Amino acid sequence: MNDFTGRRQIIARLRTMLSVQDGSEGVPVAAISGIGGVGKTALAVHVAHAMHDLFPDGQLYADLRGYGEEPTAPESVLAAFLRGLGLPADAIPDGLAERAALFRSLLADRRMLVLLDNARDAAQVGQLLPGSAGCAAIVTSRGKLADLASARLVDLDVMEPEEALVLFGIVAGVERVEAERAVAMDVVAACGFLPLAVRIVAARLAARPSWTVASLVPRLADERRRLDEMRVGNLAVEATFALGYGQLNPAQARAFRLLSLPGGPDISIGAAAAMLALDPMDTEDVLESLVDASLLEAPAPGRYRFHDLLKLFARRVAERAEDATQESCAAGEVRRGERRGSGVSVTIGGEGEAALRRLLGFYLASARSAHRLAYEGSTMADRLGVTGTGHAFASADEAVAWLSVEAESLFASIAQVTCADKAGELLPGADLLLAMEPLLESGSHVREFESRTREMLAVARRLDAVSSELRCRYVLGRVLFGANRLAEAEEEFRTSLELSAGGDSIVTGEVLNALAVVAGRRRRHVEALAWFEAAREAFREVGARGGEALTLSYSARDHLFLEQPKEAIAAAEQGLALFIEMGSSAGTARARYHLGMILSRVGRLNEAVHHHAECLAFFRASRQRVWEQRVCSRLAETFINAGRFTDAARHAEQALTVSREISHPYGEAQALWVLGKALNGLGAVERGRDCLERAHDLFGRLGAPEAEDLRLLLERDQVDS
Repeated sequence: MNDFTGRRQIIARLRTMLSVQDGSEGVPVAAISGIGGVGKTALAVHVAHAMHDLFPDGQLYADLRGYGEEPTAPESVLAAFLRGLGLPADAIPDGLAERAALFRSLLADRRMLVLLDNARDAAQVGQLLPGSAGCAAIVTSRGKLADLASARLVDLDVMEPEEALVLFGIVAGVERVEAERAVAMDVVAACGFLPLAVRIVAARLAARPSWTVASLVPRLADERRRLDEMRVGNLAVEATFALGYGQLNPAQARAFRLLSLPGGPDISIGAAAAMLALDPMDTEDVLESLVDASLLEAPAPGRYRFHDLLKLFARRVAERAEDATQESCAAGEVRRGERRGSGVSVTIGGEGEAALRRLLGFYLASARSAHRLAYEGSTMADRLGVTGTGHAFASADEAVAWLSVEAESLFASIAQVTCADKAGELLPGADLLLAMEPLLESGSHVREFESRTREMLAVARRLDAVSSELRCRYVLGRVLFGANRLAEAEEEFRTSLELSAGGDSIVTGEVLNALAVVAGRRRRHVEALAWFEAAREAFREVGARGGEALTLSYSARDHLFLEQPKEAIAAAEQGLALFIEMGSSAGTARARYHLGMILSRVGRLNEAVHHHAECLAFFRASRQRVWEQRVCSRLAETFINAGRFTDAARHAEQALTVSREISHPYGEAQALWVLGKALNGLGAVERGRDCLERAHDLFGRLGAPEAEDLRLLLERDQVDS
């Protein structure tokens, strides 16, 4: 093709692969596979033309039409090849084996390249390959021809963004594209960098001089109509995909349709098994067969995803399948609805709805297990409305790691639930949001937590779904607290507490504890201790010993601020002892953090360093980065009190790095504060004051009371200097 561009690395690889002519590895055969429209034929033809000098006796080409209604029979291909080699029709034998043998004998003393395009499977190709060392073959197929003897497999991916942009310019006009380069990149991205889609959209633009590149953007933005925009003349992306879909057996076709419905970026075998209602082994077999057919991708072992355009196509055929079911049912028997996740909506019902419910059940059961391990001693997980079975975890670290890996898929599942029109349908999504709470300790996905929680909260209020609303308000309060938006957080916690008075006490203890912590941060320490006592009583009523231990540990700080050091140490030590007795590693780490902070403030510095070093190792191993930066700041503070300013600066810088990486402004301000004090101790007064001033500005923007403390400190230092 005269508009062929890019693919330099894979072209070089194919040339090397096909240039082996000594017979040491048999006849070189390159089997190129990939999604429909990815450019397999264009690449093969380009490589064949570029290598004509290496094969002076010519080239043979055949379109095997492997994905058409009637694939070309090997006998017909061989007859055409034999005629092309100069054999008269009456000299061509009838049988396949005889034709294949004659074909290979005629190539024995020649150097020729055979291009077999659009093969269905290895069986169709096997008899069409040359047998002499001086020849080579290129085979293209949507399926991976792993069973084709001696073939070297080449998996062709979509184009690189810059390559796709160049192709778009070649077809649409370089000057038009260069004039709107950034927009043109958005267009090729909407095409999924698939060459066929890029070429079609560019051809439509070229045929319409009055259009701009920007005018394509809204046309491609509607994902329900995007495939309709990708057709011109006799070329259509949807038709190309349909050829591959048409070759699937019923089990493969069902999996292809259903797996397109979730809004997440990919899916694990366990989640897919839940959706398909199959055991994991059978699920893996089906999914791997779709990978072999280039209808799914496997970016990592045990994980699968669609190309963006294939996902849109799969959803379209899923809707058509539901339509067919609807037509065969009495009116009203199958409920349909629009589900949305990650910005993509799909109208589904029947089997699709059931599959998404199973998926949500799997995610909720798995997240509940993760929550139970991350918050040992909490009874919250036991009261979640779990109906399915989920993943089992060996440790809290593994559980939190799973939440992190699956976060996008979990949020997408929650987003789809927000389309519910009944209160009961919303609750599993709210439960999932609650079960994902351990992710907040990592400092990641804060924006997603807030946006998804607010979306679900709005629906819960509209449906008067009280249980869902109180869960959402608790989670939202935690998100706002983490951002140091204390007044807003307190409002959400208070509302959640009011709602729990209606009988749903799933988060009552946690909300009371949260109100205590907020009050303490706002310097209302007497009130904080009262809230802690109420929380402790609520935890006792449900047998949540972990909650009791937590309130003891947290309350130590307020005792200290009220100049009650003995009570502070006693509370912190009691909390630690309870967590150790329970065998809770996560709880023990948090209790050590609080005890270390208290011991540092009362001058027991070596003990403080010991406790903080112990919990820091745990938080780093479990990727709880919010806690990591807290401990580093506390260690820096302790080293300052001990006069070890170099160690203090090192830990303060670590706290500053982590806080910035997780976008935690309060933690950043804390780190700057202790770093400034450490630098002052090292004699770097100007740098130290700069850190203190930046900490003051950050605390001020956050509305934190520490801003006033720093203002007084800076003013005193100014007077002293």
